[in-house]
Amino acid sequence: MAKAYLGLGSNIGDKIDYIRKAIALLKKSPSIQNLRSSPLYKTEPIGNVDQDWFVNAVIQIETDLTPMELLKRCQSIEVRLGRKRMEKWGPRSIDIDILLYDDLEIKSDEIEIPHPRMKERAFALKPLQDLEPCIEINGTEIKELLRRVESQHVESV
Repeated sequence: MAKAYLGLGSNIGDKIDYIRKAIALLKKSPSIQNLRSSPLYKTEPIGNVDQDWFVNAVIQIETDLTPMELLKRCQSIEVRLGRKRMEKWGPRSIDIDILLYDDLEIKSDEIEIPHPRMKERAFALKPLQDLEPCIEINGTEIKELLRRVESQHVESV
């Protein structure tokens, strides 16, 4: 079984409910076990800042799915929960990103692990630190990565 970390975010409708529904659907998958979740955080949007704030969390899973199979599972849950991809970094009911998958490094047109912008986003790093306080990402301790993005607003829900 591989250990993976998924970032979840929502900024449309009942954001907390979308996060909870996504977690529940992931838990129902026979290929996903031992799910642990960080606390929920309210975070400001990055990129397209003209939208509502997000609710974010990170979950840790164990899975026998390959990274591509896990990506497809996450995308199918997004569609099931009403995700429509109309604009890059735009509002969304749910977003599920693979942040880390074991120690794998993958870069293709379809998938990139570790997540390419994770180190620049407090909304991914803070909840990940809650689950793994001493984790290193590409050789850099998470506390150092968080120090670099401390100006980004992240507050407990």
